[in-house]
Amino acid sequence: MLEIGGDGRTWLLSGPTSSYALSLTEDDTLLHLHWGPRIGLADAEVLADRPLPPYRGFESQLDGLEEYPVEGGPRFVRPALSVRTDGIRGTEWTFSAYEVEDDELRLRFADGGLGITLHYRMRHDVVERWVTLANEGSAVEVLRADSATWTLPLREDWRLSQVHGRWAAESQLVRTDLTYGEQVIGSRRGHTGHQHLPWVALDTEGATEERGEVYGCALAWSGTWRVCVAQLPDARVQITGGIGYDDSGLLRLEAGESYTTPVFAGLWSDGGFGGASRAWHAYQRAYVIPHAEQDRPVLYNSWEATEFDISEDQQRELARRAAAMGVELFVVDDGWFGKRTSDRAGLGDWTPNPDRFPAGLKPLAEDVRALGMQFGIWVEPEMVNADSDLYRAHPDWVQFQPGRKRTEFRNQLVLNLAREDVQEYLWEKLDNLLSGAPIDYVKWDFNRCFTDAGWPGEPYPQKLWVEHVHAFYRLLDRLRAAHPGVAFESCSGGGGRIDLGVMARTDQVWTSDNTDPLDRLAIQHGFSQIHPARVMAAWVTDSPNTQLNDRVSSLRFRFVSAMAGVLGVGGDLAKWSEEELAEAREWVELYKEIRSVVQRGDLFRLRPPAGGLSAVQYVLDDEVVVLAWLQAQHYGEPVAPLRLQGLEPTKTYECRESGEVHRGAVLMHHGMPAGLRGDFDAAVIRLRRI
Repeated sequence: MLEIGGDGRTWLLSGPTSSYALSLTEDDTLLHLHWGPRIGLADAEVLADRPLPPYRGFESQLDGLEEYPVEGGPRFVRPALSVRTDGIRGTEWTFSAYEVEDDELRLRFADGGLGITLHYRMRHDVVERWVTLANEGSAVEVLRADSATWTLPLREDWRLSQVHGRWAAESQLVRTDLTYGEQVIGSRRGHTGHQHLPWVALDTEGATEERGEVYGCALAWSGTWRVCVAQLPDARVQITGGIGYDDSGLLRLEAGESYTTPVFAGLWSDGGFGGASRAWHAYQRAYVIPHAEQDRPVLYNSWEATEFDISEDQQRELARRAAAMGVELFVVDDGWFGKRTSDRAGLGDWTPNPDRFPAGLKPLAEDVRALGMQFGIWVEPEMVNADSDLYRAHPDWVQFQPGRKRTEFRNQLVLNLAREDVQEYLWEKLDNLLSGAPIDYVKWDFNRCFTDAGWPGEPYPQKLWVEHVHAFYRLLDRLRAAHPGVAFESCSGGGGRIDLGVMARTDQVWTSDNTDPLDRLAIQHGFSQIHPARVMAAWVTDSPNTQLNDRVSSLRFRFVSAMAGVLGVGGDLAKWSEEELAEAREWVELYKEIRSVVQRGDLFRLRPPAGGLSAVQYVLDDEVVVLAWLQAQHYGEPVAPLRLQGLEPTKTYECRESGEVHRGAVLMHHGMPAGLRGDFDAAVIRLRRI
């Protein structure tokens, strides 16, 4: 809901539980008023009447109070907007007008020929903010254009939450006390990165999992980005975020050109970290994820079984075993195309290898479908090997700096997707691929960070960092429109491209290349702070886990770990015993029974993965699912009962495993035993409200 003050200079956006307010002063300074619990328009107008702090010769009266600080004037905070026109930096803007359309508020400002529009929209309790720059004057160089600056209320003892990591160790949650100065996270790698998800949360006064105020921000961008959390000298806290890591330049706007930033979304919750997560999840299922109401199928991926040594007959045998297990989607990973017998050749040549698939992918895809499964493939369109027909024909199509060595990571180079000829080549290849065989699913990988991000001959080459991502979005959008029945997964060497921007165009994401079931509990715990189980792909692979640590774990522990998201299987089924295959079939059948609750239910993190007992709970309508894991039991001590959340205290719940009936109030206050013991034990508990 959007309300406007009687003078047309105060605006209030409200969701079910929260409000966001801002106003213009008499001299057209845009001030932030409120972000927090729901208030009325009269309350916002009272806040708008408050005077600015007293003048002090060494401080700015605006710092920490402005809604969107620009560069220039009496400001010392980090500017959200920095532009250069005719060699002059800075912005002196004036308010032009406001508009409202479909619950979207637009505040228009101008500085000479440059128009600046601030956009606001409330969806559930999430505030979406973004900025449009439209130039009608001299050329403007945009050095920095953040999507938003978020201002927090004056509090004491703020704590910062973020998720950090690296390849195979993504989404590690860490919480630290916020100190004075700036803390910056981001990526200068050309993609979202394994090192941080573009999300932060701040809490104060000792917020817990289910109690206390939590503020969170998440950026919808899949390229290089930066989020800065700053505690100012007067203790106020502001968060700025947007594309680009530094201020060396994003793009150049000629007369008649415009640019729109990605959305930077913000959320306030008084339900602790769990309440904030559930609000983020509900927002994404409602407004971000395509077809979120449709449950994702159980997947089998053949990579770990075959790697590059694949053949059509071998894939058929794996498909027969997967179908017998109850798998619904069979995916052929790397190695099906070009001369791709290793990671040294073939990227860019997106036609089936004639030695491995003499008649193309269609016969295998039809056989897979005849087994009752969908058919999927792996691609990495933005990359190329030097040993490929594409690179030999077009060596100028890659990112490179003239006169410098073309760095190869993973034996590959990055195509300059900002070039229209590269975009058209990839569109033609991928469109033909999806038209030539009954393909239902594409795993879209991105295994190489930017290094030599040059564009010889382009007058403003640094725009590559922005335009590559926009071209990637356009290509995905175009393919989805032309092939609406095809689902896409975002992958980047695991969890290197996960954000609200790519999630608006894909059906699920590959969380991590690390499939060790114990490591995955911590990765999934961090991931769940912002993103829902509906998009979180998780695989059951072989034991011992030879990829990383040789850890031995039971099939039970591996399945229950992976059932916390979108279940997949990635082990070598040709080596699984008949007993293992039979047990796996039972787990797949159980997952299908609980899938809708896991993928679409409200998530409660009952106990974090901290070495002993951990558990998560999902609630959807009358159904409750608990997944519990025990890493180790010490000294023979009994495992603590699990105190459930989100139940109706006066209702009764029947356990489908035992038939026992429990009162909601008892389950939430006293808990229920998980029935776990020893090392690496796990359980699925199902309850139904009666």
